[in-house]
Amino acid sequence: MKTLTPVKLVFAFAACLTLSAHPVNAQTTETQSSETRTTSNNSLQLEACHIRGLSEQVECGVLSVPENHDAPNGKQIELNIVRLPAVSSGAANDPLFFLAGGPGQAATELSGLIDRIFQDVRQRRDVVLVDQRGTGKSGPLQCEISALEELLLPDDQIDLVANMAKCAEEFDVDFQQYSTVNAIRDFEMVRKALGYQQINLYGGSYGTRAALVWMREAPAALRSVVLDGVAPTQVVVGPFGSYSQRAFDLMVSDCNNDSACVERFGAIDEKYYALRERLLAEPEFMTMQDARSDETREVLMTAKRLAGILRTALYSPRTRQLIPIVISEANDGNWRPLAGLIGAFDADSPLYTGLLVSVLCQEDMPRVDAELLARDGDNRFIGGSTGEDFVSMCAGWPVQPLPDNRHAEPVVSDIPALLLSGEQDPVTPPEWAEIAAETLSNSQHLVAEFGGHTIMSHTCANRLIAQFLEDPSKAVDASCLARTRMLPFLRNVNAAGM
Repeated sequence: MKTLTPVKLVFAFAACLTLSAHPVNAQTTETQSSETRTTSNNSLQLEACHIRGLSEQVECGVLSVPENHDAPNGKQIELNIVRLPAVSSGAANDPLFFLAGGPGQAATELSGLIDRIFQDVRQRRDVVLVDQRGTGKSGPLQCEISALEELLLPDDQIDLVANMAKCAEEFDVDFQQYSTVNAIRDFEMVRKALGYQQINLYGGSYGTRAALVWMREAPAALRSVVLDGVAPTQVVVGPFGSYSQRAFDLMVSDCNNDSACVERFGAIDEKYYALRERLLAEPEFMTMQDARSDETREVLMTAKRLAGILRTALYSPRTRQLIPIVISEANDGNWRPLAGLIGAFDADSPLYTGLLVSVLCQEDMPRVDAELLARDGDNRFIGGSTGEDFVSMCAGWPVQPLPDNRHAEPVVSDIPALLLSGEQDPVTPPEWAEIAAETLSNSQHLVAEFGGHTIMSHTCANRLIAQFLEDPSKAVDASCLARTRMLPFLRNVNAAGM
């Protein structure tokens, strides 16, 4: 089925908790060795394979799990699994399981990225990646949506309810079974089939939510947990207006404290709000080039789409540093820097929309009320569009709210946990990690002042994770985070300031 690129997703969907890095698509090539690595369960054998983005040989396999765990003999889902073997011959027997973001990112499609980031971890530990049900090659739930035509329409002419209902009709699955708890049941089956007694977890963004649920559902299986960009079970994922405003204000403050940024751009917040008002009154057409096909297309730029693009740029320091010039040039009628920014988001790893809404429409959005939406929408940067769009998407998606709020209760645990936050994060602010830490009695929380979303991708946090895994009982020496510097703002198209 055709998948939406992230460029299209910037416009088509409101918000998600994805990892802030350009992923490398993981695909098993035709060259597979006959060599196998025996596991403790004959239903899962990992075969040597090659994956795009990695020069070395790794291990791949498939495990069948029931779509409905209460009906184990019923319909099955084949889970796609990749293991990056430890480099050392004396490897530890407690691997690191990687839990992707979204919900809707496929873990194996990030294999190249994870290999690069977790090189220190891989010296002594296997790294295991499993495509969550509904993503990647694990029964993917992806929507074929005609986003290209819709980008020529004003926002109020795009029917998200109808789009999602049409998407749901393409699948013969029980969407109710695509929940976080069932994903953890799947992952537990993988752990047991691979013969691991205890494992370590890394969860990034929505992956932190999955890791917290794992801590509650099967604590004996876990040696330690890393939560990067924390989304506690008791907070609602979806309405991100107030947090987006906070991150934008931090960016404006950084520009205002930089004499070169002020000299070049002036009051960048005033320019943005003027541009937003202009687009609210009358959207404008801009030309952009598709990063894959090189086709030139026209896009109707609305205030909502502009805010969504800039909100996405706030995830990563490398795109955050482009925001002032994008705003300033667009305010002067030059949309080319914005088109370039959109192209920077494009990547081979899609977001599997059906899994995204199956999870959030069961677990989070039923907790949203008019008061929360009003409070979240009380900002000048993006208004309430993220929450409002999810309300519409859920109205078209055939799932029911979970029958009780047990899933939303705080996770209480004494499993050693390392919590990581970026001060600049527009979706999972440090205060969310503090909320989670209140009931994680054996946790430590580190904040990167100049970090964005999921700081393992752009700070020294990847080395801190390796340090933590060696002895989770010790306090992590986080002095390297203090040495991380803010990336300078780009001041012109010739990269001045970088």
